[in-house]
Amino acid sequence: MAEEMKGFTGRQLRIRLGERQSRVEPLDPEAVRQFLGGTGYACKLLYDELAPGTDPLGPLNKLVFATGPLCSNAVPGGGSVEVCFKSPLTGGWGESRAGSDFGPDLRRAGYDHLIVEGRSETPVYLVIQDDDVQFRPAGHLAGKTVGEKLALISAELPPGRFTIGAIGPAGEHLVKFASIMFGDRAAGRGGAGAVMGAKNLLAVAVSGSNRIEPADPEALKAALKRAQATLRENPTSAAFREHGTMGDYAGNDEKGDFPTRNWQSNSWGKGAELFDRYEAENFVKPYPCYRGCPISCARKAQVAGGAYATPVHGGAEYESMACFTAYVLNEDVDAAVHCSYLCNQYGLDTISAGSVIAFAMECAEKGILTPEQLGGLDLAWGHAAVLPVLLGMIARREGLGDLLADGVRVASRRLGQGSEAFAIHVKGMEGPAHDGRSGKALALSYGTGNRGMCHIHPVEAMAWDSGKMDWGLQKYGLPDPAGVERWDEAGKGAATVLLQDGLSLPEILCTCKFFMYAGITVDHWAEMVSALTGRDCPGGALLEIARRVYTLQRLFNIREGFTAADDQLPERVKAVPASGRYRDQPDCGIHDYAGMLRDYYLARGWDPETGVPTPATLRRLQLA
Repeated sequence: MAEEMKGFTGRQLRIRLGERQSRVEPLDPEAVRQFLGGTGYACKLLYDELAPGTDPLGPLNKLVFATGPLCSNAVPGGGSVEVCFKSPLTGGWGESRAGSDFGPDLRRAGYDHLIVEGRSETPVYLVIQDDDVQFRPAGHLAGKTVGEKLALISAELPPGRFTIGAIGPAGEHLVKFASIMFGDRAAGRGGAGAVMGAKNLLAVAVSGSNRIEPADPEALKAALKRAQATLRENPTSAAFREHGTMGDYAGNDEKGDFPTRNWQSNSWGKGAELFDRYEAENFVKPYPCYRGCPISCARKAQVAGGAYATPVHGGAEYESMACFTAYVLNEDVDAAVHCSYLCNQYGLDTISAGSVIAFAMECAEKGILTPEQLGGLDLAWGHAAVLPVLLGMIARREGLGDLLADGVRVASRRLGQGSEAFAIHVKGMEGPAHDGRSGKALALSYGTGNRGMCHIHPVEAMAWDSGKMDWGLQKYGLPDPAGVERWDEAGKGAATVLLQDGLSLPEILCTCKFFMYAGITVDHWAEMVSALTGRDCPGGALLEIARRVYTLQRLFNIREGFTAADDQLPERVKAVPASGRYRDQPDCGIHDYAGMLRDYYLARGWDPETGVPTPATLRRLQLA
């Protein structure tokens, strides 16, 4: 008899596409105890079930749609799903979150995790409605955009409220940074859409009618009430609602947190002007990405007319807009909004898409791309009209798009001629629109991030040393950011460890990280988890689980052949900017990254030379 676990459904659904079989399994209670849920439980499952060297786009890779104990519409940020897999972009650990009702609806259907394995011989989509699991033919969906797929599937579904996750043409063409779209919200980074496309699985629709009973309903009610009060009182909640992530656009440019011209600089000087234009001409209204979100930071945007006419849609977030403006020196905001929309329709990660185009523009400028490879395209910096054309070519792997569809690491290796020096990535994942020269804890987190060069998984660390946020972690040993200089390098190793552990908890619990910017702390999460599960789980215990999860992800990568060399940053990312307001500020350059990295390894209990977790660390974390 399966062990009852309060706060969880206690079940996982395993799909075998090749055999058209589904099987309900009990959760592993020991894995729940050690790793909880979300990226934690999924990492344990994939570490145990994937053989080293598994082809990320082969049938033996697995795709896990993971939820956690706080995945609930009633929990602040609980409208989340974590998609976990071996990444085709990096060859290592892959995880990507989306805000939507998919996670809570999967739990209402009776499953904490959906595990997809194998490959269908023909296109298929899944319909999961409580205990009814259907494999439906999807040949008529092939080649359609995300919006077209969602409309067709919605018309075919039985009565009930469904949430759908689908891939676009980029996933079908195995673009290595293809996303899975949940409406207008993306599980964007790392290529989950390519893994799904390789399995010939075009969509998953889920609906449920069950309830998950907490161990202590009154304690949970009180914890949620306190969290909601914190959110109401915190000014960041109102700021998110008013401006969303785009609210940082102008300020980041000013602070040197704005990668520009393929990272040749960390500022542009045009942020305020472009933000004002976006607010006046493109922004429509805020909206919640899941039912019940008290912040509503997502944006509805449009282009009312002209060459880039774009319908009202969810998108135009900071990362997307920065990558289609500053990265490529494009001053046409309408074009950037249009590109963000196209990426959602094609199922492309906006960050990697903007990055590969910036890389291509620099290759064209330096004469590395031949006229034959360019095929008549004008890749001059700032040429807005070429951006949507290239996105379509990437999504369909046409012409130059086929080269770029594998990401900058692979493209630079194929092109050579020194292009590797300006292929900006770590572990194969392209850099996002935050710059480690604005706050050097971010640089260290970029290098040591398990999924690659990512600002949000696990942490926007520059928000600590530059932005002066502490997320309630001072009581657990984080230095007071008020006493930390953003360009200092000494002492940031241990701080980055704690920042990564604390800010990776939302991925494990399956909540939205932005709520931690609005006052929700580890202690709020701990109070909720304890009430839900009936297990005493204080903040320190949650941080220990996070450290265990982070280390197991590291072991996953080591098993795939990653070494300390894969924790290095591109030289350009460390250099004093070549232009912009910080070009004469040598302190913003990163001068002793090796020392920072060594301090980080020691703080994690990893070998200071190899970055491999020591036997003592593995024993302490119960991983040996």
